Amino acid sequence: MLRTIGLMSGTSLDGVDAAWVETDGSAIGQIGPALTLPYDPALRRDLRRLLDLAEGLPPEDPFLADCVRRLTARHAEAVATLRAEVARTLGEEADLIGFHGQTILHRPQRPGDAAPGRTWQVGDAAWLARDAGLPVAFDFRSADVAAGGQGAPLVPVVHAALAASLPKPLAVLNLGGVGNVTWVGEDGTLVAFDTGPANGPLDDWARKRAQTDYDRDGLLSLSGQPDGGVLARLLEHPYLAAPPPKSLDRLDFDRALKEAGAGELSPPDGAATLVAFCACCVAAASRLLPAPPLQWLVTGGGRRNPAMMRALAGALDQPVRPVEAVGWNGDALEAQAFGVLAARVWHGLPLTFPGTTGVAAPLTGGRIAGH
Repeated sequence: MLRTIGLMSGTSLDGVDAAWVETDGSAIGQIGPALTLPYDPALRRDLRRLLDLAEGLPPEDPFLADCVRRLTARHAEAVATLRAEVARTLGEEADLIGFHGQTILHRPQRPGDAAPGRTWQVGDAAWLARDAGLPVAFDFRSADVAAGGQGAPLVPVVHAALAASLPKPLAVLNLGGVGNVTWVGEDGTLVAFDTGPANGPLDDWARKRAQTDYDRDGLLSLSGQPDGGVLARLLEHPYLAAPPPKSLDRLDFDRALKEAGAGELSPPDGAATLVAFCACCVAAASRLLPAPPLQWLVTGGGRRNPAMMRALAGALDQPVRPVEAVGWNGDALEAQAFGVLAARVWHGLPLTFPGTTGVAAPLTGGRIAGH
């Protein structure tokens, strides 16, 4: 078993999650402390700007380099803080770090595309390895995209390991900036794909229209009403009916939101409409699963939004519960997953599968810095 620290900075751009987990990449042993270090407002603002610039951004751009330096320093701080906590509480160290980095562009190849796919996660793994004095697994998605896969989702193999003793079929729904679902069949079959926008548009809306970082406790969306016309236009988007495998960039629906007239709504009604749209996207995804799940387990920041959970309960035919209901830690789950995925990189185990990214056969990936 390897003692790993997994690091995850998701599409919500809110900070870095870090978690300690003991694993060989297949089985999960002891699960240790976890923490979240928020990004300061300036870094969060600059990372959000990178999303808009990334399509034409040269790798040597000085603004990009500055963002990467600050991003990596925050991850290094998370590693140091967590190692101290693990030493204090468990008397343990770490052998390996799993560093996802920050996705600023995700454009996998789609049917009819002439150009190859591209996925771009920024962060300086070599610098992090030197700072921590530990090997760092990174670049988890590129090999899959280069082989024609979607490069996402990556976590389903970890969901399956955690859910080994749970009744199946089971659906695990992650609501970050983008939503994604993992379906685990009774025989262990995995199907996974991005469901559609989740917290990303809602966070952007809250910042622009309500001067707050996000819809805290769902108060903004709960004070409004979904606009049926805008919602109907959004639900015509072809992505929702497209069969998996499929994945999204955080900004893929920005144009659709503008064309649907979402920007003309009041702050509460716009937020309520975005929440309703997220739930409708998940309902559309449910119709693409091989069989109805017995329950939906929800992780990611969206599970903390009462309006989102209420909308999901109304849109789905099965029970909807936060992952804490089965003893998982929804705040740490993705960071724990990248600890497990780091061990899979180390041992040369597959990261992606035909049912999760559409790649032709189970595929290894990732690289190791500082080894």
